[in-house]
Parts: sequence; C-alpha cells; structure tokens
Amino acid sequence: MLIFGFRVTSALLTTLTYVCDRCGQPAAHHVVKRSRKFTLFFIPLFPVSTKYVDTCTYCGRTLEVPKGQAEAALAPRAA
Repeated sequence: MLIFGFRVTSALLTTLTYVCDRCGQPAAHHVVKRSRKFTLFFIPLFPVSTKYVDTCTYCGRTLEVPKGQAEAALAPRAA
C-alpha cells in the first residue's frame, strides 16, 4: 500500500511597511513563499507548485504576487 499526498510549506521572505490598498493604513506586509510538495510515505519529494503571497498584518488582505516582484523585495535598497 502506497501512502502519498501533498504538503504545503510556508517561508517568510521579508516584511515590508507601506500603505495597504484595501484598508488605507500604513502597516507591515509579510511576503511569504508557499511551496506545495508531493509526498510519499510522509516524505516531501519534489515541489509541485510555488506561490508568493503578500499579506497585510492590519486587515488580513492576501494578494498573490509574481515571483520577480517578491524577489525584488528581498534586494537591499540603495539610499
């Protein structure tokens, strides 16, 4: 008998502070990488899909962002 399934893992990439589109409050926004992995006998083997999500900590608005935009948020800014 084979036991297989999927597991979702989340990794916080960065936290940004800006005015939210939905609530209009200046709040922290978490940029998170979510990976869905195929598992066999509860061991994650390979990623099936990857999404990057931006979540407002004030109102809870969640928005999927493109990979390039999420990785650009990680780059250090020049003053």
